[in-house]
Amino acid sequence: MDCRIQEIMLLSVMSKGKEECMQHDKKRRPRHISIKGARVHNLKNIDVDIPLEMLVAIAGVSGSGKSSLALGTLYAEGSRRYLEALSTYTRRRITQSGRADIDEIHHIPAALALHQRPGIPGVRSTFGTASELLNSLRLMFSRLGSHVCPNGHRTPASMAVALMQPIVCPVCGESFYGPGAEAMAFNSDGACPVCSGTGMVREVDDSTLVPDESLSIEDGAVLPWKLFGLIAMPKTVAELGVRIDVPFSELTEEERHTVFAGEETKKMIVWHSKNGKVFELNCTYYNAHRAAENALHNVESEKGLDKIRKFLREAPCPECKGTRLSKAVRATTLAGKNLAEATALTLDELLQWVDIVPATLPPEMRPMALSIIGSLTDNARRLKDLGLGYLSLDRASSTLSTGERQRVQLARAVRNETLGVLYVLDEPSIGLHPSNIDGLMEVVNSLIADGNSVVLVDHDVHVLKRADYIIEMGPLAGNEGGTVIAQGSVEEIAQNPASKIAGFITETETVLTRKRAAKKDLFANGTIHLETEQIHTVHALKVDIPKGRLTAVTGVSGSGKTTLVLENLIPALQAAAGGNKVPPHVSKISAEGITRVNLIDAAPIGINVRSTIATYSGISDDLRKLFAGTKAAKEKKLTASEFSYNTGTLRCPTCDGTGQISLDVQFLPDVTITCPDCGGSRFGKEAESILWTPKKSEQSYSLPELMRMTVRKALPVFSASGVHKIAENLSVLQNLGLGYLTLGEDTPALSGGEAQRLKLAAEMGKTQNDAVFVFDEPTIGLHPLDVQVLLGVFHRLVKAGATVVVIEHDLDVIANSDYIIDMGPGGGAAGGKIVAYGTPEEITQNPASITGRYLAEVLKYGVIQ
Repeated sequence: MDCRIQEIMLLSVMSKGKEECMQHDKKRRPRHISIKGARVHNLKNIDVDIPLEMLVAIAGVSGSGKSSLALGTLYAEGSRRYLEALSTYTRRRITQSGRADIDEIHHIPAALALHQRPGIPGVRSTFGTASELLNSLRLMFSRLGSHVCPNGHRTPASMAVALMQPIVCPVCGESFYGPGAEAMAFNSDGACPVCSGTGMVREVDDSTLVPDESLSIEDGAVLPWKLFGLIAMPKTVAELGVRIDVPFSELTEEERHTVFAGEETKKMIVWHSKNGKVFELNCTYYNAHRAAENALHNVESEKGLDKIRKFLREAPCPECKGTRLSKAVRATTLAGKNLAEATALTLDELLQWVDIVPATLPPEMRPMALSIIGSLTDNARRLKDLGLGYLSLDRASSTLSTGERQRVQLARAVRNETLGVLYVLDEPSIGLHPSNIDGLMEVVNSLIADGNSVVLVDHDVHVLKRADYIIEMGPLAGNEGGTVIAQGSVEEIAQNPASKIAGFITETETVLTRKRAAKKDLFANGTIHLETEQIHTVHALKVDIPKGRLTAVTGVSGSGKTTLVLENLIPALQAAAGGNKVPPHVSKISAEGITRVNLIDAAPIGINVRSTIATYSGISDDLRKLFAGTKAAKEKKLTASEFSYNTGTLRCPTCDGTGQISLDVQFLPDVTITCPDCGGSRFGKEAESILWTPKKSEQSYSLPELMRMTVRKALPVFSASGVHKIAENLSVLQNLGLGYLTLGEDTPALSGGEAQRLKLAAEMGKTQNDAVFVFDEPTIGLHPLDVQVLLGVFHRLVKAGATVVVIEHDLDVIANSDYIIDMGPGGGAAGGKIVAYGTPEEITQNPASITGRYLAEVLKYGVIQ
């Protein structure tokens, strides 16, 4: 047989065999993640299969166990198992998730999570650095730009930098090397020497260090000495001859000089600790100015800067005019712009500009230009699809909303073109106007098209309707949740009688539940009038907000909602209430009778594991007093302080009152387990023996037993026994929709919606005619049924006389509002104006309002009672 024919036959057999192997492999490949016995947080030992290479949505009311399944189980195990494949040396330098509390989990891919609240960015971070667009842009200017020689002559663009060859100046003949991309970065060699690449010059303002001279130093007159690590400064300055027990205003000039400008020196002081121990400490004295200066020098994040901003004078850098770049970097130009000017463009404008760049270059440079520009435009268009086209690359990351930062993460994930990865997305629709949902879903679907799996936690019905598969958690929250109540395709969920989301998917149920104020009565309680100058991309505005009503501020992403409310309205109201000067960008504020301004956000309530529902709401203080009055406590001479699990003698000695202990296993992540002695109650055995018996009841309770009770179960216990103060506090929590939480529940573990409502607990039941409550996207993480509870909270505040202002995209909340202020028409430079205002019906009838088009659909299938 001819050798060529043999070769062809062999290749044919190999090809056929390869195809059969691929088909066989495809049949054998697992089609779902199998979870058995999941018990993370409130999950009830559940078994669930999660399809792979699909879009799987996890729905459920707030606190039902969605995040416990998605993040606490899937992401925790997917990331942990991937990291276990790395060397011990590498793992010791990576923050690792602990092992999830499950019996079995099979076929789970390596996992990445896009969290609901990305980490707080550093002071140097911008939209350009976070999205990595700036990398491509710097490369463009380095390789394609027109550089300036050492003698100040401009040279034409050439291939020299790309070829690592010197550029020869055509004017003076000087030979020099053009800057590389890294040399044009404001975080390294390209930084402005005056501001070190921050764009701002910050100096300590001595006039802010002692704002209240009626206080003595030992009472906290010197604010910088309240910063971390400086608690011993008052005693140290006393050793230098400064009186610390008299009002600061009575100090001599010499004493004041020591406080503000005294030399750094060491002094021995005697320190009395809280537990009564006495120490001798050798302390270094830092004067007030130096203390604030050191704090500024050590700042790494925007959060850290916020803590000391009150001590500073800030202004744009006079050298770089806020661009962060050195003069040398700003000298390079490309298509008529330097790097600073290019980064000042919005994403939409940048895409238009880069299109013209190749035509401005010599023909031999255009292929390289198209390659570099192609990388930039691919990334930029994904960000634009996610509704971020209005952002400029020089925008500080700290000024981006939570939703904007999360979408930057999502775009970065898509650009990486991974295969076989499990992406866990926590509320990806945060901050998105309904008109931007399509762009989000296109990006998510591109991840699946690349062969990845996507699990997202979301409550937005428009997102849920586009899922391939839905897992619904419930039926309620906390201990009454943690089970899978429905699962299947959108059609199967819609027909499942156990599903709580089905009615919202089929549009047979609505949250249009609140009776709104009549149009003629909208401003009957008065008006808050605000006039502003231009700030950022928001034009000068005149705004009227009805007092004692629920007002929604709406608009597409980047239209100026946050600037209007958080940067204009709140500071203006606070200044007016305190009799202080209004911010420079506010030209007028009229708010007669308003003395309090409360910003209620969904940020977690701290990270202190000792904080619980009972401590945060103040109930624990009353419980301790109650138990100190029992017969057993009096016999043992136990005071109320002894019943504190933070400092009392009745706290568990094993876990020191935290309810859990951490085991150090060196190169593996620390293992946190429930305390084996107290079982998580935080109290020692003696506390279990001290009982309180309610009036007209035969049953007695220990304090640990009450702390394990839900709010709903504890309320009748205290109501029937006439313990009115505790009963009233529990009733407030119940009315806020938090009845399912236990009194001993850790507050750091609460969802955003739960944290937000808990923060309101102290305000409920009061007359609120003098108060303004501002909510920034309060529906984050809320199921439509939770939105009903939230609307009830808003209504009770309004009935108490409060003025409630919400920045919101949720159409159900918008439809329930008395008054709407719609910003737009677009985002960034295309927005910043009020395009419509009035009642929900008036907004739907205004052709200029994009919000109105979507709102009309909601009003169609709901009648407000």
